[in-house]
Amino acid sequence: MEPVLGVAALWLAFAGTHVGLASRRIRAALVGRLGEWGFIGLFSVVASIGFAALVHFYAAHRFAGPPGLALGTTWWLRSTLMAAVFLGLVLAFASLYSYPASPYALGNALTREPRGLERVTRHPFFVGMAITGAGHALLASRLVGTLFFGALAAYALIGAMHQDRKLLAQRGRPYADYLAATSLLPFGAALTGRQRIPFAELPWFGLGSGVLVAGLLATVHESIFAYGGAWVIGVTVGGAAVLGLQSWRRSTRRTATRRGTAAAT
Repeated sequence: MEPVLGVAALWLAFAGTHVGLASRRIRAALVGRLGEWGFIGLFSVVASIGFAALVHFYAAHRFAGPPGLALGTTWWLRSTLMAAVFLGLVLAFASLYSYPASPYALGNALTREPRGLERVTRHPFFVGMAITGAGHALLASRLVGTLFFGALAAYALIGAMHQDRKLLAQRGRPYADYLAATSLLPFGAALTGRQRIPFAELPWFGLGSGVLVAGLLATVHESIFAYGGAWVIGVTVGGAAVLGLQSWRRSTRRTATRRGTAAAT
């Protein structure tokens, strides 16, 4: 049971520091001392270290310990769960293309009308990762894998709800209207008549890229966590850094435009 307990402890440490630093009181104190982007930098470093430790430990112990749920013993259930994992990955990767302009991007204090995948679910990345994690948890042949991926699914959903509460407290009515027009559950707002999904607005290039990435991952599935999880750590931390840089540049341009407009008037 040591691998299981180790993964549980590292998940608690990662989630605790992640949510703790983002809590309103601690965040406000750190922003006051470091500035908005200074806080984001500290938050990113702490999150990257916690994530790297968690993934590395899981990669080293993923074949150890008691058996997991292993629900893929029948072809139809295995096919269903694998399809869910595939679709979850496509949704998560496709969401990255519109992230810098989204209402929940780093450094963005504006709330606009829902667009693209936000009409399907307001948190396409979180929901995609939750679906992916849940599918893997049910398929995992070891309990350590069931815990690792099950916690990923739970954390993604909790993170989405936490972000909604935080932004609602910060922005008030604009974000309340955004919540009212969207749903966390995929297609929930469309099915209840609160949203429409214009297919021309969907990020088809992003979805196509997501299909290619998910297909590539399927072909190298057995080696994804090789080398102590280095590939997973590098791609995740590096990808987050690129998105953060894009958000910073967008925020900087926005600030410069506002200052230029103010100076002109």
